[in-house]
Amino acid sequence: MAQILGEAGYATACIGIFHEARTVQRCGFQEYIPGAKALDVTDKAIPKLKSFAENPGRPFFATVGFIEPHRLPYKEPLFPFAIPNDFSIPGPHIEPDDTLGVEIPGHLKDTPGTRREVAGLQGAVKHIDEQFGRIMSALRETGLERNTLVIFTTDHGVGLPRAKCSVYDPGIGVAFMLRLPGRPGWNGGVVREEMISNIDYLPTILDLVGLPVASNVQGRSLATLLDGKSYTPRDAIFAELTYHDYYDPIRAIRTETHKLVVNFSAAPGFMDPSQCWRPPSDYVTGRAHHPLVELYDLRDDPWELADLAEKPEHAAVHADLLRRLQRHMVETEDPLLRGAVTSPQHRMS
Repeated sequence: MAQILGEAGYATACIGIFHEARTVQRCGFQEYIPGAKALDVTDKAIPKLKSFAENPGRPFFATVGFIEPHRLPYKEPLFPFAIPNDFSIPGPHIEPDDTLGVEIPGHLKDTPGTRREVAGLQGAVKHIDEQFGRIMSALRETGLERNTLVIFTTDHGVGLPRAKCSVYDPGIGVAFMLRLPGRPGWNGGVVREEMISNIDYLPTILDLVGLPVASNVQGRSLATLLDGKSYTPRDAIFAELTYHDYYDPIRAIRTETHKLVVNFSAAPGFMDPSQCWRPPSDYVTGRAHHPLVELYDLRDDPWELADLAEKPEHAAVHADLLRRLQRHMVETEDPLLRGAVTSPQHRMS
């Protein structure tokens, strides 16, 4: 986005966490203001917004990245089974929040460790909400609010077992809110149920600002959906994992009713994102190792706990989703079709 918008005359800036490359300049940003924690990053973002407002003739594109609600290290153990410098949520600079109770997601057991972490997640979300509110206030105070599209999103699901580092819904479901006060349909608290993918953000933004969308862009603009015009919803979205803590190549297709997962290795049942020697949160179910294929009926089993891949009565759905996933991999030239993906660390510079 920064490359395309920068070439179109936009001022581009990255403030805080940047996760996509070794250097922000490689991705087209003209300015980088480093930071990580939300309070510090917000303190740096607000003056930058004010500087954009001082040059009203030039549009701008900025990303503001917070590390929270990521897991952060604690010098002192938080749990009876924890050790110093283990990671947890919300981080030592934020208090957990259980003032409205704690709701345990269905893929986790209701244990003291799980409750502590979910309360920590809620505390981090509350903190993020406060800093995000400061940014929204700054947009209002500088006169930028009406014509600035704001998107709030995350890069993956929460850092709890069987969520982040997986293609189950808790791992691929991300926050996505947008607001543009000056355009009807792009504000007002409307909730949409259509399935979208984060690859849809780019064509939506380019559509909004009147820039062409390259033919090789896989995403679909949401502009007509938000404008209340004709829009054909996606009938499927695709998810993938190749590397994170270790090599664990997984591909998945999700429809409104089903999820099919193909595992290309015999790795452990799911990758643990806890960054601790022993996960504080306990999961309901898990296999020792991946099966080749998993199939879930999301209508009856939204937490994807009952694998139906070997059930004869689901053979037709199994075969259909497998064909569609293979077609998507061919169309997108997925490197797994050529064999195992070698880590970039193996390449010589």
